[in-house]
Amino acid sequence: MTLVLVVALAIGLMFIGTPIFVIISGLTLFLFFDSQIDISAIIIEMHRMATTPVLVAIPLFTFAGYLLSESRAPKRLIRLSNAVLGWLPGGLAVIALFCCAIFTALTGATGLTIIALGGILLPAMIRSRYPELFSLGLLTTSGTLGLLFPPSLPLIIYAIVAQIRIDQLFIAGILPGILLVILLSVYCIAKAGRAGVPQTPFDPKELLGALREILWELPLPVVVLGGIYTGYVAVSEAAAITVVYVFVVEVLIHRDIRWRALPEIMKKSMVLVGGVLIILGAAMGLTNYLIDAQIPMQMLKFFQTHIESRTLFLVILNFFLLAAGCTMGIFSALVVVVPLLTPIGQAYGIDPIHLGIIFLTNLEIGASLPPLGINLFISSIRFDRPVLKLYWASLPFIAILLLALAIITYIPWISLVLVTP
Repeated sequence: MTLVLVVALAIGLMFIGTPIFVIISGLTLFLFFDSQIDISAIIIEMHRMATTPVLVAIPLFTFAGYLLSESRAPKRLIRLSNAVLGWLPGGLAVIALFCCAIFTALTGATGLTIIALGGILLPAMIRSRYPELFSLGLLTTSGTLGLLFPPSLPLIIYAIVAQIRIDQLFIAGILPGILLVILLSVYCIAKAGRAGVPQTPFDPKELLGALREILWELPLPVVVLGGIYTGYVAVSEAAAITVVYVFVVEVLIHRDIRWRALPEIMKKSMVLVGGVLIILGAAMGLTNYLIDAQIPMQMLKFFQTHIESRTLFLVILNFFLLAAGCTMGIFSALVVVVPLLTPIGQAYGIDPIHLGIIFLTNLEIGASLPPLGINLFISSIRFDRPVLKLYWASLPFIAILLLALAIITYIPWISLVLVTP
């Protein structure tokens, strides 16, 4: 009974805005003291996490992403995309999808994408006669669109928590991520056609100018991902290369970022990293208790007793993960829920890599899912629009993303075809 009251209190604190790491840490300490389990297990778990070789990739990739966001790289990316796709019906909407996906993959922070690109893209879409409701829904839901593309921070964290190979998870996310972008692009093209949005004629001179302007940023995905996939560099080494490359390009070549601005950018990026690491440490301690208390085994026994169908299990899993992504936030859900669901998924014959892609796709959608998806509130602040209006604006895009989720869930081939054994 005491545990039920403590959990209810934790949920209540979460809904009134208490930081999630405070809630998880308090719940972890209560469970350890209440069960008389040695509290040194928390320290051991945090030490294990701190000595994980790939953990260094988190601050490095995050700092590189913040450098890109503070530079003029987003504007150069939008200019190139417009030069390539502006002639297409709905070209600017498709450009917004691509740019948001790339930017989220590089920064790992969905709110940062909305803040950094939203201020550029929303006025441009409205000037191009896109309906405001459509534009708001597009930019709100696109804030998480790049989570399946490497080197996304949630991909790295999932691989660490689930103890699977990061390079395999990176590869597995490519086709599902492309599927999401393609389905949303088809809807955008159809919507723009019905709305009579004008097209931009193709201009070879503009394309050459845009290419010349972004020439230094273009090799970045090839340098980073090519090195990882070919085996020449580890993920942590690729993260270090990314930081050096982005620093040289944005600070020394383009000079978009002044030297005196670097400490502030570093501070902002490390605040995000610090929050993620605190959540990881606290949640790992909670996970340690749950495993010692055999909670995953009890959940597995319950599922096997009441749910025999693998298909039905996947339906329930998706509903549960959507709720987790909507209420808990991406990073908290990763470190708390993954250890609970991994053994259950394996018992139902779900490949661990496929389960990871299902998991991340749900969290990606949940971040924009009414009523509590974090992207809705970030967009409300960024665009100065009522959150209820953003609920309505996001619904068509959520429906398309749910269709993609069903395809990803029930056709494992999409996630696994590129993964080498």
